[in-house]
Amino acid sequence: MKYTLLFLLFFCLSSQAQKRSTDVLNQSKELEEITVQYDPSAKDLIRKAVASSDKNNPEKVLKSFSFKNYTKLIVSADPDSLSEKIESVWTKKRGVEHVKIDSSKYKLKKILLKQHLYQTEKVSEFQFSKDKKLKERVTGARMAGFKKPIYEYLGLKLIPFSLYEDKITLFETKYINPVSKSGLSEYQFHITDTVYIGNRKVVATQFQTKNQHKSKRLSGMVYIDMESYAIAQTVFRVNTVINITAKNYFVYNKEYNLWFPSTNNFKIVKGNNKEDIKILGETIKFTTDAKGEKDNYDQVYVFSESWNSEIEFNPDIKIHKAQIALDISEASISRNENYWTPFRKDTLDLRSISTYTVLDSLVATEKYEEKIQIGRKVISGYIPLGAFDLDLRQLVKYNNFEGLRFGLGGTTNEKFSKFYKMFGYVAYGLKDEGTKYAIGNSVRIGNFTNSWLSITYTDDLLEYGNINFDVDKRRFKIYDPRPLNITTFYAHKTWKLAVESKIIPKTQAIWSLSQSKINTLIDYAFYNNNRYYTDYQLTLSTLSISWNPYSEYMQTPNGRLEYLSSFPKFTFQITHTIPNGLANDFNFGKFDFKIDYEKKYIRGQKTSFLMQSGIAFGDTPLTHLYSLSPNSLDKESLISRVNFTSKDGFETMRFNEFYSSEYALFQLKHEIGKLKIYSKVNPNLVLVSRAAWGDMHKKGNHQNMEFKTLTKGYFESGLELNNIYKGFGLSGFYRYGDYAFSNFKDNVSIKLSFNFNLGF
Repeated sequence: MKYTLLFLLFFCLSSQAQKRSTDVLNQSKELEEITVQYDPSAKDLIRKAVASSDKNNPEKVLKSFSFKNYTKLIVSADPDSLSEKIESVWTKKRGVEHVKIDSSKYKLKKILLKQHLYQTEKVSEFQFSKDKKLKERVTGARMAGFKKPIYEYLGLKLIPFSLYEDKITLFETKYINPVSKSGLSEYQFHITDTVYIGNRKVVATQFQTKNQHKSKRLSGMVYIDMESYAIAQTVFRVNTVINITAKNYFVYNKEYNLWFPSTNNFKIVKGNNKEDIKILGETIKFTTDAKGEKDNYDQVYVFSESWNSEIEFNPDIKIHKAQIALDISEASISRNENYWTPFRKDTLDLRSISTYTVLDSLVATEKYEEKIQIGRKVISGYIPLGAFDLDLRQLVKYNNFEGLRFGLGGTTNEKFSKFYKMFGYVAYGLKDEGTKYAIGNSVRIGNFTNSWLSITYTDDLLEYGNINFDVDKRRFKIYDPRPLNITTFYAHKTWKLAVESKIIPKTQAIWSLSQSKINTLIDYAFYNNNRYYTDYQLTLSTLSISWNPYSEYMQTPNGRLEYLSSFPKFTFQITHTIPNGLANDFNFGKFDFKIDYEKKYIRGQKTSFLMQSGIAFGDTPLTHLYSLSPNSLDKESLISRVNFTSKDGFETMRFNEFYSSEYALFQLKHEIGKLKIYSKVNPNLVLVSRAAWGDMHKKGNHQNMEFKTLTKGYFESGLELNNIYKGFGLSGFYRYGDYAFSNFKDNVSIKLSFNFNLGF
């Protein structure tokens, strides 16, 4: 979310200046590559620095510390390096050549003579205590053109604070720290010079990744104090598809014999590549003309600089709301010009002043704040219409039971009230000629914890064996292909009372109490207590919790946000009937659990892993057991089984083929990246493998339904070619193992896919 909103903002603004919104983050001058020779004395020095880490790390030595920080970020270019040529470009339309005047270079240079492309400023107070860790409180935030900043941007981590961890993070990508035990074997070191910093003798040491074929290549300089073996200064360089240079400066404190971070800067320019790259969720294009000269747009860079002040060691502090790593106050977004002056090292230059003036006017004129707000809503599946958000998911649906289903629904938004909302929908299926609806309301009962109490009544359909975690986020899809072919639905009329809260750090929890009247609809009966049930009542209590222990959260005036998403992530859900005192025909319980893990690489590859399991115990009807999201039609010919892929479903498993009272599934995906086939055909290749095991207790209690169990293990593998052309893709999967069919073609599944890019 943070990345997409940041680039939505930048591309909107820079497109006005450049008319080519994707040509950014470049510079003509490439960084020099360094070659580091083996130097035993250098490695011995780094080994001593690693051994001395604990006595030099402020977070280990000090009980507490605090400081203020000012950060400025600009997107700009040196006007003197830009061409101001106006060129003629020949284009062909309907077989006829036309000449077109291209003045984009000229316009870009004229703009950059007066202003930067973009600019932001931030002032923060940092506090640290050993038991509470490091917390940032933003006291001033300013983004050119915006009355309120994009809060996700304020959590962007460009450069590490501590250089004594096993890994360091640059541009939110992790690298092995050169000054660490792992770094001793990862890097080559070489002493280049002995210098003085603040009257302290330090040794300048070059380092470079030994294996230069690795995607995570890191090089640079580290300056080691000769007496304490502390880090006194660093320079990190990443030279790949983009070039990153990060510099950290420290100040020496004689009383505590410590080097403490004082200043850092960070710069991103174009790397040694000619191809488009994908970074921060967007595709960035680089261009070179026929003579090999780089385009004006290849000169643009991102530069960030920050410095610390009012540093205090071991102050008597009490960190408020320590579980929130980043706290943004309401007052921080409305600071006047006088507030900023004391924190700036230098007064703003004329180009910086002009940037604020011009972009304030541009953003207001083009209504970018409103467009970004709409973008946030659409990502979640809504379109704001005044004080009401229209739910896009309810407009049109299709499945084999209802046929075409048309509906209308939504919820009131913050314009209506920040503390109360009403929501609901109404829908009609043309095939079953049935009306479905839901109505509810919520009231906020906790601002800091973002807690809501809601009550809802629903009269609708649900899929048999549907696996659903209440806390899972609703993501917007233009279409949801799986329900197209589902035939097994049950009807339910449900009252539900729910409390949603983030009161426990790094979690989101939903507790609910529901009472449902269920009609099986199909020819299915559940045999229990010497009776066949086709209609029954259930009263359920459910607790659903998502726990992201490695993510970081921010508290904003609009609520709590996960601004640094890290893996693994865990989700738990426990459900049990309440048989005594309330209407309830059965006694059963369920426990569900899943782990999500994801690892991204700087060149665009991504590996993801999913492990999910569930167990139902007691007298559980088939409606509330597990079907594992099958997504293949039970038809004879391969062509007749072609349909659209699902997200995590089994693509070769037939609908209603397997049901389980307990199961475990595993999914491994690896996105290799784009394959160059043709100029406009560059599909994204993804390798996929899935496996599942399960069992069914009291199978004989489920009458009039033929299905298998998963005791022998179910396996499928395949590959996806996504975005082959204009969002359309193709994939193929193969089923193998004990549940494979004897006929080869019956094990093959061909699927279509469609990825619609909303642009944010």
